[in-house]
Amino acid sequence: MRIHREGMALGTVLLLAVPPAFADHYTLTLFHTNDLHGRSDHYPQLITTLAEAREQFGDGLLLDAGDVFSGTLYFNEFQGSDAIEFMNLMGYDAFVPGNHEFDLGDPETGHQALAEFFAAADFPILGANLDFSTSPEFATLLGESISAEPKAGHLYDGIVVEHGGERVGIFGLSTQASETISSPGNVTIGDYREAAEAMVAEFEAQGINKIVALTHLGFESDPGVGNDMLLAQHVDGIDVIIGGHSHTRLESPVMVAENDLGESKAPTVIGQANEYGKYLGVMQVTFDDEGVVTDASGELLASEEREPDAKAAEMLAPYTAQIEEVRDTRIGAHLAATLPNPRHGKGDAQSVRADETALGNLIADGQLEAARRVEPQTVLAIQNGGGIREPIAAGDVSVGELIAVQPFGNRLTLMNVTGAELLETFEIALASAPEESGAFLQVSRGTEVVYDSREPAGERVISLKVTQNDELQEVIPERSYIIATNNFTAAGGDSHTALEAAFDDDRSTIVGNTDWEMLRDYMVARQEVAPTVEGRIVDIARQ
Repeated sequence: MRIHREGMALGTVLLLAVPPAFADHYTLTLFHTNDLHGRSDHYPQLITTLAEAREQFGDGLLLDAGDVFSGTLYFNEFQGSDAIEFMNLMGYDAFVPGNHEFDLGDPETGHQALAEFFAAADFPILGANLDFSTSPEFATLLGESISAEPKAGHLYDGIVVEHGGERVGIFGLSTQASETISSPGNVTIGDYREAAEAMVAEFEAQGINKIVALTHLGFESDPGVGNDMLLAQHVDGIDVIIGGHSHTRLESPVMVAENDLGESKAPTVIGQANEYGKYLGVMQVTFDDEGVVTDASGELLASEEREPDAKAAEMLAPYTAQIEEVRDTRIGAHLAATLPNPRHGKGDAQSVRADETALGNLIADGQLEAARRVEPQTVLAIQNGGGIREPIAAGDVSVGELIAVQPFGNRLTLMNVTGAELLETFEIALASAPEESGAFLQVSRGTEVVYDSREPAGERVISLKVTQNDELQEVIPERSYIIATNNFTAAGGDSHTALEAAFDDDRSTIVGNTDWEMLRDYMVARQEVAPTVEGRIVDIARQ
């Protein structure tokens, strides 16, 4: 048995090939998905896979561990209204929001698309460490803490489900990383371990000894914000964790039978089904009379090996026709050469999250031009590397290609910052270089950043210059500068706390231009486009 995942070491955890469940003990069957990321075109085959799994393994609960939103033209065009139709057809029993569910958060209007997505669901939404109560768009969807009769589309900490004559408690946990990598706004995210401990205590007080955590934490993701392994090791009483966020491909369940100190504990079984609906996860967990896990087995069923479900394919057709029309619309600009979007994980020596790129320059220049139409004194534009998602092929450019590059629909934001805040912003951006970070900033023309990646984080910037009065000038800490970025970065996304402070101090203004539309307008105005790497960002350690 093997774990397939990028950038994570297996450590001391063993994947166990466990014998089939004993017939004389209770067996819980779970089917699960995670991180679909707008791949609505994968649902027809996934639905066939689920039907085959139910025929083979019998009745079971169907759970989704979050991140249905963001990543494709389907999402950009329909904002989840297409995905929820397929999820309802599949018959999910519960869903936990992931970080990308908060991508459309707007400082003025909140999470309208997400509220509509929840309201349309035929299943409950779980989030024991999520507080939606101060966001008015969710007011009519708030449920009690734990419900044995949950209402479709309502929000709960946890639910109680009857399965095979036994009561099963299920609760949700979502990553606190959403505070920096998405836009939760008024939705607050609490400590995952505290929430988990409280949920276990509540379930046990009701006499429930079979407890499932449905999580969007990541298998072995950033320990600073928590992950499934830490949850299993630190919180007693959780029998099963169905996870998402790290896109981990666990080919069979991981059983954790020791705490963080290496001491024996009641087993916790963890499953995760990779990404994009490529697999349906299946898990069968056997309990003894005391509710302790005795055995677990499971596998991932590849949906691409199945034929699409006929009904679902028919449902998908009009959605696909609409996005193909959008995708194929040419904007009226031509690229002389392909603009790559390099990533270390793809084997590239450089990365959009660690190095200046031609595509990053093009995007930042488009933002600067749009910003100067509103405020001519704007000195530079910055684009977080984590928000640039795809390359653009040479030739005539289409709308679909631009949306794929910047799929989050972020809007142009003007900020009034001090030189000291701007210098701190670049220290944050360069703290991980030459390793990747979504916080790395691509910069507009007329900007020069020189740094040394050998120096400690926070002490790397050697010089930062911006163009004022047609002259490249050193940034002065005491001066004020007008800069442009997207609303995600402006509000502190990707840990940009210096910008967040200015945002919270009402020194920012969202001026309405959507990211990909600014890129389109900039390219159309030039028709023939050939950006290059110009030495805007220089690491003297690598010269």
